[in-house]
Amino acid sequence: MVLGISELKKLVDEDKLVENLCEREINTPEGAGFDLRLDKLYQIKGRSFLGIDERETVDVQEVASYDENNRTSYIIKPGEYYLTQTIEKVNMPDNLIAFVKPRTTLFRSGILLRTGAVDPGYTGILNFGLYNAGGCDFEIEMGARYCHIIFMQIKGESKTYRGQWQGGRVVTNGKEKQI
Repeated sequence: MVLGISELKKLVDEDKLVENLCEREINTPEGAGFDLRLDKLYQIKGRSFLGIDERETVDVQEVASYDENNRTSYIIKPGEYYLTQTIEKVNMPDNLIAFVKPRTTLFRSGILLRTGAVDPGYTGILNFGLYNAGGCDFEIEMGARYCHIIFMQIKGESKTYRGQWQGGRVVTNGKEKQI
């Protein structure tokens, strides 16, 4: 079952389900979830590896970040891929899972947002991939609402997240053993 706004607001107030929401999302959210804002953009470089027991991700370089006192934007050219980070932080209880979808302006502009499930027990900021699959430059303002998070209740037992991405780190620090 998808949780509605009244239930989400209660969980935000009582359990800090989502921290750092903007005033718009606190006072007048749309749909059945919250829009999340763009905090950081990272350019990727190097190489990565995913094995049975080990992994290593690419290196990143921060190219843009949100500053509430200084509006800035960044241009993503066709074929470019960036990792993103949200301003908001989630604190997932054991009985909820969340899914993140792009706001429609992204795909209307040729931009693909790569997201995953936000597991029960995960706490931290969220990271996604942003790819310009269109034929035009795309300018995005730092701090813009770029995705929408929807929360669903889990019926039955769930297992809490125990992975190494807890807290919202962007990449590995060299090769690491997967847990």
